[in-house]
Amino acid sequence: MGSPETLKQVMGRLAKALEALDAAVDRQREQSENYRDAEEEVQRLNADRARLAEELDGSEARAERLADVNKEVSRRLVTAMETIRAVLDR
Repeated sequence: MGSPETLKQVMGRLAKALEALDAAVDRQREQSENYRDAEEEVQRLNADRARLAEELDGSEARAERLADVNKEVSRRLVTAMETIRAVLDR
């Protein structure tokens, strides 16, 4: 068998174990804070994504309206040009 440990050795081992436990708790706390920060960032990104999607939908709707107006203006210009040609041809 091994030699009996002295109180000093046992206390030294206990101190090392407590230091290791303290370090593990600190690492866990830091990881939890990092996770919380990451979660907050994900929430901000999701809010930005939703806002941008809404803006994109609005822009697409406006682009469609402008395209429709452009077609109407083009149709009216063709009609006006045909009318002018008809008048000039008389």
